[in-house]
Amino acid sequence: MMDAPVHRYRLGVDVGGTHTDLVVLDVATGELMVEKVSSTPENPALGVLNGVARFVERGVDVRRMEFFAHGTTITTNALLESRGARVGLLITQGYRAVQEVQNQARDGNLFDYFYAKPEPIAPQRLTREIPERSDHAGNVLVTLDHDAVRQAARELREAGVESIAVCFLFSFMNPAHEETARRLIHEVWPEVHVSLSSEVLPRIREWPRLSTTLLNAYLEPVLVRYIAHLNKGLDESRLGTQQRFLMQSNGGVMPFTAAVGGGKTVHTLLSGPAAGAQASAYLAESHAQRGLVTLDMGGTSADIAFIEGGIPLEVTEGSIARRQVDVPALDMTTISAGGGSIAWVDGSGFLAIGPRSAGATPGPACYGRGGTEPAVTDADLVCGCLNPDYFLGGSQGLDVAASHAAIESRIAQPLGMTVIEAAVGIRRIVDMRMADEVRVFAARRGVDLTSFTLLPFGGAGAVHAAAVAEELGIRHILVPPRPGAFSALGLLCTDVVHDYIRSDLKPLADLEAGHVESVFRQLEDKAREELAAEDMDVRSARFLREMDLRYTGQGYELRTSLDGLYQDQVNAATLAAARQRFDERHAQIHGHAAANRPVEVVSYRLRVRVAVPKYQPREQPGGTPRPAADALKGRRQLYFAGPEALDASVYERDRLDVGAVIAGPAIVEQFDATTIVPPGWTGRVDGYHNLMLEHGEA
Repeated sequence: MMDAPVHRYRLGVDVGGTHTDLVVLDVATGELMVEKVSSTPENPALGVLNGVARFVERGVDVRRMEFFAHGTTITTNALLESRGARVGLLITQGYRAVQEVQNQARDGNLFDYFYAKPEPIAPQRLTREIPERSDHAGNVLVTLDHDAVRQAARELREAGVESIAVCFLFSFMNPAHEETARRLIHEVWPEVHVSLSSEVLPRIREWPRLSTTLLNAYLEPVLVRYIAHLNKGLDESRLGTQQRFLMQSNGGVMPFTAAVGGGKTVHTLLSGPAAGAQASAYLAESHAQRGLVTLDMGGTSADIAFIEGGIPLEVTEGSIARRQVDVPALDMTTISAGGGSIAWVDGSGFLAIGPRSAGATPGPACYGRGGTEPAVTDADLVCGCLNPDYFLGGSQGLDVAASHAAIESRIAQPLGMTVIEAAVGIRRIVDMRMADEVRVFAARRGVDLTSFTLLPFGGAGAVHAAAVAEELGIRHILVPPRPGAFSALGLLCTDVVHDYIRSDLKPLADLEAGHVESVFRQLEDKAREELAAEDMDVRSARFLREMDLRYTGQGYELRTSLDGLYQDQVNAATLAAARQRFDERHAQIHGHAAANRPVEVVSYRLRVRVAVPKYQPREQPGGTPRPAADALKGRRQLYFAGPEALDASVYERDRLDVGAVIAGPAIVEQFDATTIVPPGWTGRVDGYHNLMLEHGEA
């Protein structure tokens, strides 16, 4: 029998709306190999497998792959496009209206007389009330009616349900009824998916817990089918490793096995965008300490995040597609401003961009796949930002005439403009929209942008970064070496991360340290069991403890870390220090604190982190670089901010040495992206081959 091949490679894959990006790290040499293939919306796994096949053609022995990490928008797209499973709901008797009432919050225009809430995921005809009841402390008041659960399962099966959500009152204090209900459902219907609120989100507040559980039930069958198909394809391609991971919204990864059960599906809703933010914090660490704004502009959208002190900002409550989902996630915002966003003239005669996208099929008009509507990429091409003969390194040609015709017929003629004016206008609007979103996002988070660095990535990020930075008054831009595949690279720069929470509302002053320690130990025991089941090294796990605290009577709480406040176990001094840390954090965020007011503990949080080997960028020593002129490819007419053409120098990025300096107007081309350097900006290549742009003299 032949020995198994020695592991050598690590693979990160990011599936976007237009392209699927893949990065292979050769562990032996430190070399990175990048591939971009068209995404396959009908089955995103096919695009992943096509990319793997490309690497095989390049001589990569995938049998020697030791690690596979995947960022995906499969669950996000299923939610946005309403393609989830048919869901049934079991709820405590007398509480079926929770899904209809929800809460007092409403999105959108407060003065919209025709406002309507989103359609329920589990409509009333698929909701069954179950006799059972526990009180706020978890004491059983009404015993679970086993026959009612079995009957509900039979009825929901007959109704064509694929997935069942179970959300009983106060199950976060006592999950026994929900766990029994799942066992009874599977007695009647073994193959149905069941999501328990006590596993998905064991914390107070009925509507957020129910909403998050319903979302998990809605999306779990979608993710399970996708991972099964992808796993089968990876096995058939002879991918060597079974260490296959999926990116989570919190910036960490989890094994495929964890993603398809135990209420974890909902943690993948920001899987794709999170990888880029995580890569920014890790690979641009020195700049992240001072503050970064990330701009991930891909084919269908632009994702924005802030990184302060080397750590991406994080939230525990949010909404996606108007659905509340309260799980830990990197604090990001998304707008429909991608390369495939379609430009159109609205009924009032104004130029508008998005939200519709040309996607991967047919794509922008210049792709030559039958698209006739002008997209942002078409405007970039007409303005001279893109090289029609060097898109994706020349593997895909772009049709300038098709872009010109689409903009002329759909935009320029209706508005009485020239094609160049229309193309510049399209770019101007999309740049302003991204800048406005950054500005509002910064104001809400109390972020001062003046000292921040803009880090653009994605296929279109560096094309638009300088215009966005000028609008925001940002003077520094960091363009990573492989911006088009930066999110895929981020998947090789993170750890395995799991989050746990348990609500237990009590006054902080009345708490015994032993009780607090007991709650955290229970969460840690659960984490160890799950890590062992996932074949992870429990001994290397690091546990991070937090408490959700609030002043008595407040309707919100703040996450308060206990890091550094205890050694082996929590004691009275830990709780006193946590109170002080909460006061300080409250003053920092809200501008005031109430040091004399009682504090309540709402929930206990645990984050477990298991380190995995990561990509380590290597700094190249500075020396006397070759002149930037050696990387000059030619010159091209560039329309940056108006109808007047600029004579721009065109450089090949891979031929720019460390220390090389270029001056705008310039265009820097590479396989996976293009960078625009406007007049008044200079660029310098640092030791990590980042292209550092600065407004003013270098």
